[in-house]
Amino acid sequence: MNTKKLILFTGLLVYLGISAGAQILSPVHWSYKVENINKDEAVLIFTADIDNKWHLYSQNIPDGGPVPTSFTFKASDNYEPEGKVEEVSKGENIFDSSFNMKLTVYSRKAVFKQKIRKKTDKPFSVTGTLEYMCCDNSRCIPPKEIDFSFTLNEKGTSAKNSRAVTDTKKETKESVPQMQSKVNLNVTGINEGAETKQSVSATGKKAAKTAPEGKKKSLWIFFFLSMLAGLAGTITPCVFPMIPMTIAFFTRNTGSRAKSILQAFIFGISIMLIYTSVGLIVSLTSAGADFANTLSTHWIPNLTFFVLFLIFAAAFLGMFELVLPNSLITKTDKQADKGGMLASFFMGLTTVLVSFSCTGPLVGALLVEASTGEIIKPTIGMFGFGLAFATPFTLLAIFPSWLKGLPKSGGWLNSVEVVLGFIILAFSMKYLMTIDQTYNLHWISRDVYLAIWIVIFTLMGFYLLGKIKFKKDSDLPYVSFPRLVFVIITFTFVIYLIPGLFGAPLKPISGLLPPMKAQQFNLFTSENIQNQPAVLSSQELPASLCDKPKYDDLFELPYGLQGYFDYKQGLSCARKLNKPLLLDFVGHACSNCKEMESRVWSDPEVLKRLRKDFVLVELYVDDRTKLPENEWITSSYDGKVKKTIGKVNADLEISRFRVNTQPYYIILDTNEKVLVPPIGHTLNIQKFIDFLDTGKKAFERKQ
Repeated sequence: MNTKKLILFTGLLVYLGISAGAQILSPVHWSYKVENINKDEAVLIFTADIDNKWHLYSQNIPDGGPVPTSFTFKASDNYEPEGKVEEVSKGENIFDSSFNMKLTVYSRKAVFKQKIRKKTDKPFSVTGTLEYMCCDNSRCIPPKEIDFSFTLNEKGTSAKNSRAVTDTKKETKESVPQMQSKVNLNVTGINEGAETKQSVSATGKKAAKTAPEGKKKSLWIFFFLSMLAGLAGTITPCVFPMIPMTIAFFTRNTGSRAKSILQAFIFGISIMLIYTSVGLIVSLTSAGADFANTLSTHWIPNLTFFVLFLIFAAAFLGMFELVLPNSLITKTDKQADKGGMLASFFMGLTTVLVSFSCTGPLVGALLVEASTGEIIKPTIGMFGFGLAFATPFTLLAIFPSWLKGLPKSGGWLNSVEVVLGFIILAFSMKYLMTIDQTYNLHWISRDVYLAIWIVIFTLMGFYLLGKIKFKKDSDLPYVSFPRLVFVIITFTFVIYLIPGLFGAPLKPISGLLPPMKAQQFNLFTSENIQNQPAVLSSQELPASLCDKPKYDDLFELPYGLQGYFDYKQGLSCARKLNKPLLLDFVGHACSNCKEMESRVWSDPEVLKRLRKDFVLVELYVDDRTKLPENEWITSSYDGKVKKTIGKVNADLEISRFRVNTQPYYIILDTNEKVLVPPIGHTLNIQKFIDFLDTGKKAFERKQ
């Protein structure tokens, strides 16, 4: 993203700003002030207020890195600078995998100072420009260059801002499509599409900013899922029997009823704080800009998570128990026996530690999922888990008579644990799928993936019926009504999955499955033969192709669509056929990309346009296939040599279009000009059709 061509950025704003989905962000807001040291010396102070989750780069960036913050002063006879611009704020040192180097960045606020010596007593101005670049954990804003102006020796005026980052005369509200795939420059993470709205007051200060709607929805869903996991934790074999013993601790003769209730609240709050603290630690340690990207696509973390999930599943299925050292539990238990308010905290800590063998897999699974998303997600997840886990204990401590209504401990507790084991085992497959897709191994087709899920959930259904028994299970003399309900739900889900073996799209869960292009056998499309992987000869080429696509042995378009996987080859064909070029920047690990293909591209009207009206080019930005040395490129934005298909495509998206999110769709004419504002993740089929139609009409008008 390293460029000093302001006109390129201006052009970007022009075509992004002409539609209701324009992406115009100003995460950094500059203000200026003068401090007079004495009659002859003064300090110019530049203050950058940085929006939450964004960071500004330091002045001191190694060669080949992002654009550093820099200050250029217009020469004048009225003053002279003394030294260089000083960075007053303390920066944070992070390792940025996109540039493969350690970088100093500033979050929330950054202050820079420049000392000057005055050469006159008359009023004068210090003017110049500053250039900066900022990023968050998923995207970067192209470098901005703005003017600044300080007025000195003028009574009553310390500084004047001639042009701030945002226009102080006129502000507009922008609706910004944000594709939060958790990408940083060359990889795609797993996140939800969303929209952000930001309004700015006439004074240039930010008046209101709402969190992205999609992110809010995603976090709420994750919060409620975490609460469900917390409730599930309370009915596991090593937690449920603790409830009566724990309640007895608070209902024994320790004083007044009010004191017992207070202790019960402290106990519950302590459990919530303990779990929330775990989430906070994960949030803080995953705040680096490259953290989510590495977790998203690299084989090492994905294989680690797969093995971790297998261990959790094995523990739930009774193969072994996850147990903390007895010495740790004994120490906390002794503190709880001392009594008093502090004892309530240690009672909560003891409860958390003793229950670890059952809650550990649930907590671990939540944290693995949370650590690949927003940095606040682990904290929210652990708060929800702790809230749900602590609530039954607290309520029963306040109302001990409710204990009579609880079911007795028994084999049903182990059944809960085993069912959770089956579910964790099924979702462990997601990490193998990511490795398989990213590295083009082609080991796990969509059919095989679904077959494994069908087997797992079928076994779970038979287990619930009592046809399969595990180590700790007791005999099941009959099937209760609640158990029968879960059996019906399980087998209904299995039957729903079966058509997917033959090509059914299974749209509601498409983000959890391999893409349709990984389907080996498909009876659900008239283009079934075209949909199979095949090597095309020049005589067999369909009318939508000019020559045999490069990398067609690695990639495949869904629904029998024909296109290219190399930008230059696609552009050449578009010129021959005199058709607009549709670029689809996509990622193997991008769940939003799979969702778009499954729920939007599958629409007949969309498919008709993709087949007839465009030369389609699908460009994977996270593919790790190494290119021959003669196809390596040197990046125009970071100066690095790009050696893989993914890095070359990511460089094209960033250097040409100043965007690093996926999915991202761009329509070009044969002169490589953008015809209409690009579009990202949207499940609104009509909106995508309008995007295609508008692009086609714009192309025809230029002919």
